[in-house]
Amino acid sequence: IEQLYTALQTVMKAGKAAPFRQRYDMLAPVIARTFDLDGILENSVGPRWATLPPEQQSALKDAFRRYTIAIYVTNFDTFSGQRFEVQPNSVPTGGDQIVQTRIVPAAGEAHRLDYVLRQVGGSWKVVDVLADGSISRVAVQRSEMRTPLTNGGGPALLDRLQKKTAEMSGGQPLP
Repeated sequence: IEQLYTALQTVMKAGKAAPFRQRYDMLAPVIARTFDLDGILENSVGPRWATLPPEQQSALKDAFRRYTIAIYVTNFDTFSGQRFEVQPNSVPTGGDQIVQTRIVPAAGEAHRLDYVLRQVGGSWKVVDVLADGSISRVAVQRSEMRTPLTNGGGPALLDRLQKKTAEMSGGQPLP
């Protein structure tokens, strides 16, 4: 999480003066190391995941990776003196660990972000992010994905992720 925050702060300090693609390329490897994006996507889609053909699953994984990185590039695009604080001790919950953090602005109230980590392939990876200690990003995404999945299945969700990513990146192609 500290590596993620170091990368986010670097991208924030670069700000919009740095092209979107440059900031994207800076964050992509850190997000890939930090998050279990495949697991988050599968959990967000829910039981329908198992019914999607393998080629749709693969396309959705690629689109979700680009979408997630683009969200971070978009949401962390300016620096105004804020800092990130990682609490020294994680909190065990079942087989997971919760790393408690705060984003502290130069002035105003701090925002709590907790990261739920799980052992995946021999290393700890983020499987959910909790805003204010309780609002699950996976639950929010599941809700956002429900309509396209219900109305058009995997292809509709893929189209939605690609359109949202294109909006955030200004239409730039992303790896």
